[in-house]
Amino acid sequence: MNNGTVLEQAKSFLYKNGRLLDRRRYEYHFEGGSAEAVIDALRAYQNPDGGFGNALEADIRCPYSQPVPIEMALHVMDEVALYAPDVLDGIIRYLRGITLPGGGLPFVFRSASEYPHMPWWKTDRDDVASINPTGLVMGLLSKQTTNTAIFEEHWFLKNVAYVWSVIDNEQPSGYQDGIHWIVFLQHAADQERALPQLAKIDDWLQRPETIERDTEAEGYVHKVLDWAPARNSYAAKAIAADDLNLHLEALVRQQQDDGGWPICWPTVSPGAETEWRGWVTVERLKTLKSYGML
Repeated sequence: MNNGTVLEQAKSFLYKNGRLLDRRRYEYHFEGGSAEAVIDALRAYQNPDGGFGNALEADIRCPYSQPVPIEMALHVMDEVALYAPDVLDGIIRYLRGITLPGGGLPFVFRSASEYPHMPWWKTDRDDVASINPTGLVMGLLSKQTTNTAIFEEHWFLKNVAYVWSVIDNEQPSGYQDGIHWIVFLQHAADQERALPQLAKIDDWLQRPETIERDTEAEGYVHKVLDWAPARNSYAAKAIAADDLNLHLEALVRQQQDDGGWPICWPTVSPGAETEWRGWVTVERLKTLKSYGML
């Protein structure tokens, strides 16, 4: 593998096709770019209500704020280790308003259907709580230290209680559930309560059907490096070194001729596919860097 060629081709792809946000993310991770520049690009997706929309989640094309883009915005701030106070304050204000009476955040609002969207972003109700995105949102909010006063606010405690109720009474059903459980449990304030649940997660990760270990598996599957995109990923403990090496080698092979990486799900439009590929390409480069392959 020519490490320089991998990076050079990916950069070319991103500058031809990627959103400004993903170009800034690339610059931050590989060219000494600033965290502030990443956050400046992220701000363009934030609405006056403090939430995020405007196709930050590329298959929800509506301009209105939606719950899942909040998760993505928090992911961006976490990856550059900058929870900008103004952006975070807007997120908190938005979450205060959409937290359901019994706790939890909806998966998606009906307003998503007013604009192009993939079928899974359609709902008939705005009042059904979902572990996705509540788990990861609350996990990342618990991790940040920019605004710790929220930890005692009623809406925050209601959402934490909702996530605990899911974890105490259900089993994760796949990757989308699993990552929300893991991030929440890693950063939950009550680690004495979290540890037995993490042990349950450890057992679940070891099941053959949980992590896809076939490097050539097709369709909407989540493989070794989706679960362990970095050396310090929680799920890495469940992955043998040989499997990890096979998937890293496959990841390099999967870089396409245009320099970007593919995605494994259908999108609402060719433009949305290109936007997703920009996001995923930065994620794949981050993985290769974390494992010492760039």
